[in-house]
Amino acid sequence: MLEQDYPTRYDASITEQKWYEAWERDGLFQPEENSTKESFVITIPPPNITGSLHMGHALCYSIQDLVGRYHRLRGKNVLVLPGQDHAGIATQSVVLKQLKKEGKNPLEMGREKFVERVWEWRKESGDTIIHQFRRLGHAFDWSRSRFTLDDEYADAVLKVFIDWFDRGLIYRGLRVVNWDPVLKTSVSDIETERKVIKGKLYYIRYPFADGSGDVVIATTRPETMLADVAVAVHPSDVRYKDKLGKNLILPLMNREIPLIADIYPDPEFGSGAVKITPAHDPNDYEVGIRHSLEMPVVLDESARVNENGGPYAGLDRYEARKRIVADLEEQGFLVEIKDHEIALMVSERSGEVIEPLLREEWFAKQTELSKPAVEAVKQGKVKFVPERYEKIFLDWMDNIRDWNVSRRLWWGHRIPVYYAEDGSSVAALSWEQAEDKSGKKIVSQDDYVLDTWFSSGLWPFATLGWPEQTNDLKSFYPTNLLVTAQEILYLWVARMIMMGLDRVGDIPFHQVYIYATVLTEDGKRMSKSLGTGVDPMAVIESVGADALRFTLLSQTGYNQDIRYSERKTEDARNFCNKIWNAVRFVLLNVEKAPAEPSHLEDVDRWLLSRLHATEETVRNAYEAYDNQAAAQALYKFFWNELCDWYIEVSKPRLADPATRETPQWVLLTCIEAFLVMMHPIMPHLTEEVYSRLPIANKAPFLMSAAWPNLDESFKAPEIESKIERLFEVVRGLRALRADLGLAAMKTIPLAFFEGDLAGGEDVLRSQAWLEGLLNGKPTNEGFISTTVMGVDLHLPIGDLVDPEKEQARLIKDEEKFAADLAKLEQRLDNPEFVSKAKPEVLLRDRALAEELKSKIAKIADRKKLFGG
Repeated sequence: MLEQDYPTRYDASITEQKWYEAWERDGLFQPEENSTKESFVITIPPPNITGSLHMGHALCYSIQDLVGRYHRLRGKNVLVLPGQDHAGIATQSVVLKQLKKEGKNPLEMGREKFVERVWEWRKESGDTIIHQFRRLGHAFDWSRSRFTLDDEYADAVLKVFIDWFDRGLIYRGLRVVNWDPVLKTSVSDIETERKVIKGKLYYIRYPFADGSGDVVIATTRPETMLADVAVAVHPSDVRYKDKLGKNLILPLMNREIPLIADIYPDPEFGSGAVKITPAHDPNDYEVGIRHSLEMPVVLDESARVNENGGPYAGLDRYEARKRIVADLEEQGFLVEIKDHEIALMVSERSGEVIEPLLREEWFAKQTELSKPAVEAVKQGKVKFVPERYEKIFLDWMDNIRDWNVSRRLWWGHRIPVYYAEDGSSVAALSWEQAEDKSGKKIVSQDDYVLDTWFSSGLWPFATLGWPEQTNDLKSFYPTNLLVTAQEILYLWVARMIMMGLDRVGDIPFHQVYIYATVLTEDGKRMSKSLGTGVDPMAVIESVGADALRFTLLSQTGYNQDIRYSERKTEDARNFCNKIWNAVRFVLLNVEKAPAEPSHLEDVDRWLLSRLHATEETVRNAYEAYDNQAAAQALYKFFWNELCDWYIEVSKPRLADPATRETPQWVLLTCIEAFLVMMHPIMPHLTEEVYSRLPIANKAPFLMSAAWPNLDESFKAPEIESKIERLFEVVRGLRALRADLGLAAMKTIPLAFFEGDLAGGEDVLRSQAWLEGLLNGKPTNEGFISTTVMGVDLHLPIGDLVDPEKEQARLIKDEEKFAADLAKLEQRLDNPEFVSKAKPEVLLRDRALAEELKSKIAKIADRKKLFGG
């Protein structure tokens, strides 16, 4: 019966869907209403509705599911609240690409029709993401799922903007922004990628107007010189002390610009002089502000030269560059051109090179809002894991700048600013409210939308019903944990803390855990466009969600990079099968829950003591978000200690009706506790196996069971030492077998031991390959011996090994390894080879040399066994 109901191979495809549906059907994802339990709350970072989840998402959200499941097992009232982000520029880019393929022009569609099309995509992408979360086994409360453009959420966003506007924290002003010439909108730093290319550095001569010489500057973007308004040198640079204040002639444009002193130039770099173009460089903009310089713009929204560019007007920026360089050379202003590596900012969405551009945009003042956030972190109200991110966060907050909150898009929260006939503006929730508030006739609304990070900054409290004082807000705010990526520490984490303190009056979360980046096996960034991405759904189809979760979670602790490989997922799948089959073996040997025994053998006490130690390790690791340590401890306990040792040693007792109840009870006790502890990592498999265990007082679901409360009497360090010594002796016997080159299934009729095994002879006799064991020294010849932990072990070789043939084989192997080692050492002793070889080649060869030395030493030991 069991053989039919419990196959020898675990089938994740059946188990995972079955249990997810059962958990959801029973309402286990929702917190209890009006509960007296301590709450534990996570509002998950809302994924962008730009397609599907990648491997980094799989890790991020599996960490949060693990934490939620752990705290539920610890008896807390858990809420893990899901949702999705409208992701303004990212989502609009996806839909624009779709329309381009279809040959449709969004301008011809108009704003309203375009937004309708994006809502259609939101449904498609959103459904895909929810399906993927479910496939991964994430226990999220779908009844509370939110979207950042839902009506209630949007209302909260607009109310924050209006409040800040009315308080003077929002203003419209000129700043240099990251401009995408294709999407024709400003973008945040997180929406750009750094790309290093081989470019050119152009050295250009700027003559003094009075004919007293010239200054040579270097630039990678000669097209921007059309908007130069000054040349700057450092005040301490003695080369220019007598020339400060003089005017220079701007080549090609033939207008005079001043030589000024500013702290920005580096006197040690090149000529020490830099051209200042405030409208097209953020650093130059700061110089322009300090010196009240004019800020002419020479590139338009498409990165073409505008009317301020004189004869170059209408040219694309790169065409203009070619023409300008040619004219500079022709007119004698070009000194030289050098090859130069250039770090470009590229739009993540359009792939276009970002153009720093002076634009009139909406900004939010940050200085006033940042102070309480800084204090909250300094006072330990918000803690970072790993701790090093606290300093990174505070350093950035100390240098915070006003936030560009506007985007020139159609998809997003339209900025709630309305304009009257006289040009005045007012912030309001609607056209009607704007007229009531201003007492004027409103003629238009601002065309821009809010930066995505503005709306997502409200996520921890707007998802709970703010600005209404809902029960959820009262019960679940502040949340306990935010799990996020390091690259949005400033763009999102900082703003959530500022907004939470400003609008709700409290921090949004107590802890921020920065999770690791998932890399390929060889350490490369995972990227769909680069062909290095791995689809987590494809992995789940192959090995199951639990195997993928174990692969990822077993590598996450305080490290910031983990490497994914197919081999690791196969190892995880094998571990799933190990758990499955070990429990299958136990069920074949246990029909009903046995009573707790009155007497335990030493080996029983050893396993219970190891269980107690494992529980403490795993609990502490989960609390500290060191999932790697938890997974390793669980793996070691189950595979090495319970399966490899206890089950093997206990098989004779399990086969005897007179002795089987004690190992049955020990096995069920340890497996039940193990399943509870492993559940946060492998929820489906553990639930399935738990449902089959014949144990008393079983919870309806493992997911809602209680964390193991183990008896202190389980702790037995002295027994652990005793049994570990016996296991070391067994390892010695196994090593001796290996030295003889015996096949795994080859049995040994009789072995002898001399020494004190402290009553542990049964442990040795339990080895399936050993038919007999006697205490004493063998009287006849034909035995080989070794000593382990003070115990002499003797194995017969007469019928097992031909000493002469074995000696000849060992000599042959020794000669081959010695020859290989000599070649390697000759190469490594060659200075020319060492100087030219790649570091990884040297590491490989040195490691191989050490491995060969170890093999030769081992052969020498084995030769001694045969008189060599």
